[in-house]
Amino acid sequence: MGTVDLTYTGLAIGMLLMLIPFYFLWRFRTGLLSSALWGTVRMTVQLLLIGVYLRFLFQWDNEWVNVLWMAVMAVIASHTAVSRTALRREVLLLPVFTGFLATVLLVSLYFLAFVVRADDVFAARFFIPVAGVLFGNMLTVNIMAVNVYYSELQREQDMYYYLLGNGATRFEATLPFLRSAVIKSFSPCIANMAVLGIVSFPGTMIGQILGGSMPEVAIKYQLMISVITVVASMLSLVITISLSVRRTFDEFGRLKPIFRKGRNTK
Repeated sequence: MGTVDLTYTGLAIGMLLMLIPFYFLWRFRTGLLSSALWGTVRMTVQLLLIGVYLRFLFQWDNEWVNVLWMAVMAVIASHTAVSRTALRREVLLLPVFTGFLATVLLVSLYFLAFVVRADDVFAARFFIPVAGVLFGNMLTVNIMAVNVYYSELQREQDMYYYLLGNGATRFEATLPFLRSAVIKSFSPCIANMAVLGIVSFPGTMIGQILGGSMPEVAIKYQLMISVITVVASMLSLVITISLSVRRTFDEFGRLKPIFRKGRNTK
C-alpha cells in the first residue's frame, strides 16, 4: 500500500466542513463563535508549524535534542495541567512535571525497546511521536483526577479528620478521595477501550491506514498505543498525587491552604 498524501487544496476543501459548526454556533447565539474561529486558526497554524519543525527534527535526529524537546513538552504540559486546576501553581507544578517526565521516559523507553525493538529508542521518528501521544492522554486524566481529589478532600475535611482521629494513617484517610479521583478520571478511558474497533475507530489507526500501512499493522500499533496511554495515565496520576501530598499536608496531617484565591471549593 502506498502513502496517500493530502494536497493543500484538499486540506482547504476539508476545512470548509468547519462552516457547519460555525453556522450553528452563530445561529444559536452561543457566544462561542469567536472562540471556535480562533481555536481553529490556532490549531491549523500550530500543526503546520510543528510539521515543519518535526521535519527538520527528524532529519537532524540528535538524541540530546530529542530528549530536550521531550523535556520542553513536559514543561508545557505541566503548566497547562496546573493552570486548569484550582490549586496554587507553586504547590502542584513540580509534582506534575516530575510525574509527567518520569512516566514518559519509563513507558516510552519500555515500549520502544521491548515492543517495537527500535535500534535507537531516542530516534526522533520513534521517541517524539510516542512522547506526544502519552503527554496528550496524561494531561486530561491528571487534570480531572487532581481536581476531584483535592476538591473532595477540601469539601469532606470532617470525614478525613474523623478517620485520622480513629487511628487511620494519612494514606488510609485519603484513600476514599483517591479512589473517587481514579474512578472519575478513568471511567471514560475504560469506556473508550470497551468500544474500540466496534463503535469507534481511533484516529491513529485510521491515519496509518490512510497513510499506506496495512490494516493488520495499524491495528497492532493502535492496540499498543491504547495500552501505553492507559498505563502512562495511571502511573503519572499516582506519581503526581504521591508527590503532591508532601506539599499539601503539614506534619500533623492537616490540609494546607492550597487553593488559589477565589477558587477555594470549601
